[in-house]
This record gives sequence, structure tokens and C-alpha cells, in this order.
Amino acid sequence: MTDTAPTDIMKGLNARQQEAVAATRGPVLVLAGAGSGKTTVLVHRVAQILATEPVPPWKILAITFTNKAAGEMKERLKAMLGPQGEEIWAGTFHATCAKFLRRQDGGIEGFNSRFAIYDADDSKAQMKRVMKALNIDDKYLPISKVLKDISAAKEKMLSPSDLAHSAGDDPVLAKIALCYKLYQMELKRANAMDFDDLLYYTVQMLEGNPDILNYYQRRFDYILVDEYQDTNHTQYRLVSLLAAGHRNLCVVGDDDQSIYRFRGATIENILSFEHQFPGAKVVRLEENYRSTQNILDTANRVIAKNTQRKGKTLFTSNGKGEPVIWQEFLDEREESRFIAESVRSAVANGGRASAHAVLYRSNALSNAIETAFRNAHVPYRIIGGMRFYDRKEIKDALAYLTIIANPSDEVRLRRIINEPKRGIGEGTLQKAADAAARAGVPLFEVISRASHAASLQRVAGKLEAFGHLINGLRDLAGPLLDSPEDPPRELSPGQKRITLQTLLEETLERSGYWEFLELDKETCEDRRENLMELGTNLVQYEEENDNPTLIGFLEEVSLLTDIDRADPTADAAYLMTIHASKGLEFDSVYLPAWEEGVFPNRYCETLEDEEEERRLAYVGITRARRRLFLTTCSMRMLWGQSQFNKPSRFLRETGLTVLKRKGSGRYTNERYDFTGRIDDIPDYLSPAEAGAVLRTQVQPIRKEQTFTLGDTVRHGKFGIGTVTSAQAMPGGDTLLEIAFESAGTRRLLAKAAKLEKQ
Repeated sequence: MTDTAPTDIMKGLNARQQEAVAATRGPVLVLAGAGSGKTTVLVHRVAQILATEPVPPWKILAITFTNKAAGEMKERLKAMLGPQGEEIWAGTFHATCAKFLRRQDGGIEGFNSRFAIYDADDSKAQMKRVMKALNIDDKYLPISKVLKDISAAKEKMLSPSDLAHSAGDDPVLAKIALCYKLYQMELKRANAMDFDDLLYYTVQMLEGNPDILNYYQRRFDYILVDEYQDTNHTQYRLVSLLAAGHRNLCVVGDDDQSIYRFRGATIENILSFEHQFPGAKVVRLEENYRSTQNILDTANRVIAKNTQRKGKTLFTSNGKGEPVIWQEFLDEREESRFIAESVRSAVANGGRASAHAVLYRSNALSNAIETAFRNAHVPYRIIGGMRFYDRKEIKDALAYLTIIANPSDEVRLRRIINEPKRGIGEGTLQKAADAAARAGVPLFEVISRASHAASLQRVAGKLEAFGHLINGLRDLAGPLLDSPEDPPRELSPGQKRITLQTLLEETLERSGYWEFLELDKETCEDRRENLMELGTNLVQYEEENDNPTLIGFLEEVSLLTDIDRADPTADAAYLMTIHASKGLEFDSVYLPAWEEGVFPNRYCETLEDEEEERRLAYVGITRARRRLFLTTCSMRMLWGQSQFNKPSRFLRETGLTVLKRKGSGRYTNERYDFTGRIDDIPDYLSPAEAGAVLRTQVQPIRKEQTFTLGDTVRHGKFGIGTVTSAQAMPGGDTLLEIAFESAGTRRLLAKAAKLEKQ
């Protein structure tokens, strides 16, 4: 027991926090709203256990998700408990499982306590060798898909045999099961485990060895789990096994912040806690210590629309604070300039740039924001992602464009000559480089005339094909290869002037790069969008320059990226996705592009999709302490296309008014008109732009379909299914539960699902 008195432990805690801290025995669910002091509750709860229960500190297990969170918990435990705090077993799920396995000399037959832990790159390299051994072409079956499916199988505790059995007549899944089997054999042969194995084998060890399970159930009298809404099935089974004896389990989490379904997290673990652990006590922490009431009211109104939640309402004693601002702009450049100038102005008035964060739904949205920050000379740093121009696909595309502009650039030439694969290896390239050195000519010249070099006869065809590709693109570029300082030249008869965007598209098509991206289905969409966004930059460069050339654009990009070398410890604004921002907080938060098709994103089809997107919106809003800005655009150039999307449905739920863009440049405070009346077309749009808006607003009149139980329907993605439930929803929509023949049961909103009656 600790020397700290229980009365001292409760000092400074509100009534609900005290309730959570005092409930030391049995299963307890602490629903901790954003900014409600959950870490404080966890630390004080450990102190309360030590002060009131006859238990030594080493019999308490505290599990969290990140090393940062585990480190913070350990430091606070030591600060409060002194030396006893160091004896608490606190760590991440993976670190805890690694300890279990090492203490049991591997825990599984074939492993010993010195097993290695493979990271993602190690796993990818191993799988590459496995697929080669099985004669499976990674062009047919991408390595990333194989590893993702194996990871999903391990999260469900499926062995290679289980996966093979579930494959049925699916030839792809059958091959993945083969890869899984050989992959695990190779890992065992190497005495190595990947991250999923740490959890998988620990659960397997505990379930298959009653003596070991009994040891750990007696070893830990009290178990605390943080961020419980982010647990997957394997983690749930692990926690359930360890707590099955004494049932002294406390989980802390927020169902409204469950945003990692794509990683395997299941919100059902926290929603069904009382069912899984009968007699559980539930404590809601609703007092927020971070934000103003205006920010919390906005968050409360949005998240209240979700059906999959326990329900709570955040409040604070911080006061109403500044109004939450929703502002509409003409386009993403105006939007980004507003954000950058707002931060610059705050810094000029004595504030810190690091007090500001821009949180976006997709990494592709960072492009215009980064440009605006650089132009405004506002320091910034990217968290949880790369700068736009540092992404591989962007660097590859720029390397191609650089070689078109300057074939003598050997560094860029070496980057892309075999990207995508052309059978030109390092040995071949070195022979060509040696020949170029002997002849005193650029490497590209030797490549273009490889058949003239004796040492390159075997690969001359491949080298010269690459040379022909680049020379053909140079001919297509024509005047675009001029210096930006040269006056625009007259075109020769029959010659056409193309745009930089067209040159990029032709380069990606002729080089095979578009096709190359398709090989990795998991990253293809994001990388395609980033390359289309590069096309947006080319369009904007041409619009803003009287004599746009390829060399001029490349020079501008080079200068911009060279400037952006901020010291990680320097005062700089933060740019990141909302996913990456979870657990962080900032004085001022900017949430751009709250538009349909962007946020929620264009893949939002089911009710589960919509509710996860809404939880993401809630997380973004609750990152703000004092000021919150939500922004939309009348039109947005994104992924290489002009888009005229309506404001996000989540904005309708905030109850906010919009500072709406007018043609005069003034802003007025009014409620946004969501009816899309055609007489409200902004006067600053060109005729072509206005026409595009009209085409999106004037829809053909059609009879609204109704659906009832037993209806047979067809969905574009899920195929044929039968309606098993139909529930009326607000706004005249209907929530349908449909049993699809090949996709299982799904819940869809009738208006968004585009169903066809059969």
C-alpha cells in the first residue's frame, strides 16, 4: 500500500473523476470525453488502488497504445507515487506481449526468448522472397495486399489453415493463404515475429496453456486499458483472458473518438462492454478542461447525430469563448491564403506559430496550404506525413519532367530509368556510365545510342526504348522547354502548343507510370490523387505566369522545397490529417475543405462509413482550445479537376452561420442556403464555371423509390441483396439493412446508396 492518503488522491478531481477513481473493484468503463482528463483519472486510480487495496504495485498492469502515452503515464506515476511508480507494469499492447513471450522463452514452439521483431519493411522484404518462392507475380497480387490480408487474418485469430479453409473457390485468397503459411514458416525459421504476431501468439499461448494463463491472471490483480475504443478483436481477447479471474478491469475510452476502423479497430468492443462484462460500472467524464463552450457546443451538435454511441454531452467552465467561424471562399487558394495570413497576423502580434494547426481529411489537401504558408513566410511542419513534394510519386514525376527538360541530369535519370521496371539494373547502368565517361558525353546520350556500344549489346533495346520515350516527350513539349527568360516563340507550321498539365499526363501514360500505380491497390488511389494534384499546380503556375515553361516551373519548385527546411524544434505551425491529430490540442485550429465528397469523403456509402466520418469531424473540432475555423470553397481544384461540391452535411449539423463570399470581396453573415437555388449563382463565376454549377444543381425530376421488407435490390458495389429491415430516418431518408449474396449484411441510406429494384 502507498503512503498517500485517499483524501489527498481525490484533491482537484471533479465528482465524476472521483467516482471513476474510487471504483477500484470489478469491471469499470470510463467514458472519457475529449479533454476530460482521462490520463489524470488513470494515474489517480492507480494511486487509489495502492492506498486502499492490499496489493503491491507490480501486480498492476496498465496498457495503452503508443509509446508516447505509455511514457507519459510512467512519468506521472513516478511523480505521484515515487519509487512505487516505477514498479507498475505500464506499456503498449505490443511491448506487453513481447514481455510475456520472452518470459516464456518465446511462448510458442519453435521460438526462443531472443526472437527478433520485424517492422513493416522487414515483413515486406520477407514476403517478397516468399512470393518468389511460390512463383506468384507481385504484379498479379501486390505484396501490400497480401500483407494486409494476413494482418487482418491474425487480428481475427485465423491460422493459415483457417484462412485457406475460408477461401473456398476464391483463387486469390487461396494464394494469400499459401503466402501466409510459408511466411510464418520463414519467420519461425528466422526466430522472428512481426507486430501482429506479438498479439496473435500471446493469445494463442494463453488459450493453449492453462498454467501460463493462470500465472498471469494471478500475476495481475488489476488491469487498466487506455483508448479502449481503438482495440481490435485480438486485443479484446487478450484483455478478457487476463481479467477473467479477478474481473478487476478498468477500460478508459471514448466511443465518439473511434476513428481507426481501417486499422482493424472495432467500436463494438466499447459499445458492448457491459454485455461482455456483466455488472460493469459506467462513469461518464463530460467536463472538458481544454476548450471553450462554443467549441464544445459545435462538437456536441455534430456527434449527437450518430446512432452508434453511448451518449454524453461535453461542458466546461472555461466560458463561452470566441464564436466558431464557418467561412466560405471562392477557391482553395483563397482559403489557404486566409489560413496562412491568419497565422502570420497572430505571430506578428506576439503569438506563437506552434499554437496553430491545420487539420485536413486527406493529405492531398495539404498542397495548396503548404504553398500559401511558404508564400506568407510562415514556418510550418508536417506531422504524420510527408511534404507534398517529398512524396515518392511526386519526386518520380518531377524526375521525369526534369529529364525531359534536361537529359544531362544524371541523378534524376538514375531515379526513373527503371521506375517502373524496365529490366535496366544497376550493372547495366554502370556499364553505360563507364562508356559515357570514356566518350566524354552525358549518360543519356549513350543510353539513346546503346547499340553503338559493344558492352551494351545485350540490353541495347531496353536502353534505346527509354531514350526514345524521353526524346518523344521532348518533341511533344516543344516551346515548354524554353527558358522562362526567353520571349515566347512562334510555333512552326503544324506544331501545337500543349499545356504543362498535358505534358505531365502524357509522361505518366507513355512511361507506364499510371499502370505501375495500379499494381499496389492499397496505395493506388492516394498516389493517383497526389499526381493529379501536381497537375493542379501546373495549371495554377501557367495561370500566374505570362511565359510559363517547364524549366520555370521546376525552378520554382526547387526554390520552394529548399526554403522549407524547418528545424523540428523551431516554432512552426502544424499541418496534419485529423487522424494524426488525435490526442493533440492547439489554441487555434483550422479545418479546411468541409465539403461533400471531401469530408465526408467520396467513399462514404454506408451508415457505418458516415458515422466514422462524423466521429472524425468530432475529433477535429475538439482539438481546438480557443479558436476554431471551419472553411469551405465555392469551387475547389482537387485531384486534377474543378469541383463544385456542397458544404459538408456535418456543417448543417453545427448550427453555425456562414461568412459567405460575395463578388465584391465583402463578407456577410447569413445562414447558408442548402437548397441550391439557381438564382443564387455567385456573380464572380465565369460563364463556364456558372454552367458547371448549374449542371450540378438542376437534376432531372424522377420518382423517389421506396423500399420495403423483402425487396430485391442491386447495388453497384455489393451486388444483389434482399431488404431485411427499413427504418425511417430524419430528413425523409430510410436506413436499409440489406443481406447481399456476396458481401454479407450492410446498412445503407436509401438516398445515397443508388439502389435499383430488381
